[in-house]
Amino acid sequence: MEQPKSKTNDAKQVFKDSGTCSRTFFHILNREFNHQKVSEEAASDPLAGGLMQKGHQCGMLWGATLAVGVEAYHRCKNTDEAIVLAIKAAKHLNESFIKTADTVNCRDITKCNLDSFFGMTKFMIKTQIQGMDNSTCFILAEKWAPKAIESAKMGLTKQETKESKQVLSCASEVVKKMGGNEEEMVIVSGFAGGLGLSGNACGALSAAVWMNSLKWSKEHPGKSAWSNPDAKKT
Repeated sequence: MEQPKSKTNDAKQVFKDSGTCSRTFFHILNREFNHQKVSEEAASDPLAGGLMQKGHQCGMLWGATLAVGVEAYHRCKNTDEAIVLAIKAAKHLNESFIKTADTVNCRDITKCNLDSFFGMTKFMIKTQIQGMDNSTCFILAEKWAPKAIESAKMGLTKQETKESKQVLSCASEVVKKMGGNEEEMVIVSGFAGGLGLSGNACGALSAAVWMNSLKWSKEHPGKSAWSNPDAKKT
C-alpha cells in the first residue's frame, strides 16, 4: 500500500501553489517550525530567480534563510543572540545547498539568463519540453527540501557561550532604518555578508527589496509581490 506523502517531500506541489522558489522554501520551513507568515512569504517573491531574476543566489536559499530568521527570533531571548543564530543557520543552509546543487547561483542552475527576454523564453521552452514536474527547478526543490529542513535544524541548535556580544548584520541594519521591528530585523539577518557570510549578492540590497515588498504585500493581500513596482526600483 502506498504511503501518504509527508510534508517533507511535497516540495513540487508547494512550488506549484506558491509560484516562486523563494516563497516555496520560506513556506516549507515556516510550516516545519509551525509559523504562519502569509505577508512575509508573499514578500519573498522578488527574491526568486536569483534576486529579481538577476541570476544570483537561488531563491530557494533566500526563502529558507528568511524562515530560519523567523525561528531564530522565537528561540532567543534577545535580538543579538537571534541574529547570531540566524546567520549560523544561514551558513548551514548555504553549505547544504552547494552540496546538493554544486552551486548557489540561479543562472548556473537554470543555464538561462532570466533577466532577458530570450533567456526567459529559453527557460519556458525548456520547462515545457521537460514538463513542469521534471524541470530543473522542481527536481532541485524536491531533492533539497528534506535536506534544507535538516540543515536548518542543525544550524538553529544554540551553543552556550559565556560571552554576550553585540552583533551587526547589514541586512538587519537596513530593515531597522526602514522602520522595521525587531522580528523583521532578525528575519533578514541571515542575509548578512552575501547570505550566511558567503560573499555573494549583497544582503543589504536583498533585505531592502524584501522590506519594501513586505509593506506592499500587507497593503495588497493575496497578490504576488512581483507586482510591487518598488522592488525593481530598489
